[in-house]
Amino acid sequence: MTLLHHRAEGPAGAPPLLLGPSLGTSYALWDHVAPELSVTHRVIRWDLPGHGGSPAGLLPAGATVGDLAGLVLALADSLGVERFAYAGVSLGGAVGLQLAVHHPERLTSLAVICSSAHFGGARPWEERAARVRREGLAALADTADARWFTPGFTVPELVADHRRADPEAYAACCDALAAFDLRDRLAEITVPALLVAGREDPATPPAHLREIADAVPGAALVEIPGASHLAPAQCPEEVLAALRSHLGRPARDGTAARRQVLGDAHVDRAQARQTPFTARFQDFVSRYAWGEIWADPTLSRRERSMITLTALVARGHHDELAMHVRAARRNGLTPEEIGAVLLQTAVYCGVPAANSAFATAQRVLAQEDGAGG
Repeated sequence: MTLLHHRAEGPAGAPPLLLGPSLGTSYALWDHVAPELSVTHRVIRWDLPGHGGSPAGLLPAGATVGDLAGLVLALADSLGVERFAYAGVSLGGAVGLQLAVHHPERLTSLAVICSSAHFGGARPWEERAARVRREGLAALADTADARWFTPGFTVPELVADHRRADPEAYAACCDALAAFDLRDRLAEITVPALLVAGREDPATPPAHLREIADAVPGAALVEIPGASHLAPAQCPEEVLAALRSHLGRPARDGTAARRQVLGDAHVDRAQARQTPFTARFQDFVSRYAWGEIWADPTLSRRERSMITLTALVARGHHDELAMHVRAARRNGLTPEEIGAVLLQTAVYCGVPAANSAFATAQRVLAQEDGAGG
């Protein structure tokens, strides 16, 4: 194997998002975050050399964070991913900074979580590398909870990952951290950047993230109360909320899809009726229903229309059904295909529901025929 071990989730056609782990963990660090992000992104999480499923020999002694960044780019290339959003924790975050400085053309955005532009100087990491090469990882794994989490919290699977990591590969990662310092290059970062700090993080305290946020133009900073070093494992909901906001598509993308499916006249009427009371709901509909679900290329719009008609019949939402019969015609369904969908609903949703649906659809289709004549 010459590539980093990885796991891909989410629609193949969705915007790609790469997730990097911290030293001593595997991609399991993202177990409570990645599945949620994969609703809107093609999420690719990877293992450090000698961690999880990645071969130890991918990273030699004396390696740099630049070497790790090269491995990440090789993985992206192998998957046909040209540009991608990136989020990483600790060493994984350092890889993101390296990419943003040296390969900005590959990134669409960057999130650096519980990390730093430097990691306290070379000596502590050189000493740790020497100790691991001499004694292995057992003693370090025994103290992982204190370095990673607040008192009383643990994730046994991640501690087990630490214990199973290859000592030489772990030491090579320490070599990379010892040599890493991008403080004088942070102002060159141009991609949208989010910094996430754990307020209880002893390894990379919030001051490290504030230092990056102050130097990177336009960067945003989020501090998570109660979080230590492995925030995605300890506070996944808070990390997820920050990443969703950072990665979110603008509402206008949803509005474009909504206009294409429902037509300008319908959307114009909905916007004209909008009030301060309904504004947040309209924004929700635009972002979620139209910016995420209808814009997802996994299913065609014809297929989505068929599913939507069925769901509306099943729930008896006949006002919405009329609107989506028109949308189905706009999405390419013929009257015969719409009839076939409604006939299918008679079997699985009940004849009375289908009877009402046929009446609604017949009225809408007659109106369209009349307008067309």
